[in-house]
Amino acid sequence: MTHHAKPQTARPGVLSLNINSKSALYAAYMPFLNNGGLFVPTPKNYNLGDEVFMLLQLMDDPTRHPVAGRVAWITPHGAQGGKTQGVGVQFSDDEAGKVLRGRIEQILAGHLGSSRPTHTV
Repeated sequence: MTHHAKPQTARPGVLSLNINSKSALYAAYMPFLNNGGLFVPTPKNYNLGDEVFMLLQLMDDPTRHPVAGRVAWITPHGAQGGKTQGVGVQFSDDEAGKVLRGRIEQILAGHLGSSRPTHTV
């Protein structure tokens, strides 16, 4: 009996993101999403609502935080204004998502609400 490998299409995409500066985190963070979210530059094509899995490394913390989420924003290739192609991933409403959001907002405490431009708005 042979076992055929199942096609990989059903598995959510894994996006790795390494954010090593406050300004990069600020530019990527999407506080207006429920549960918070991050913009991830990627050449892959996603659809709104797609489930994705992120491995996120923040600043000088070597830990890779696994967090699930959904695509809530898409910046297509060749978007106007020279915006980076990628997707905004809304964190899921679970413990990992809440912890990560808290961690990000802690790092950005002094930045949120400032008027610097971001990737998304």
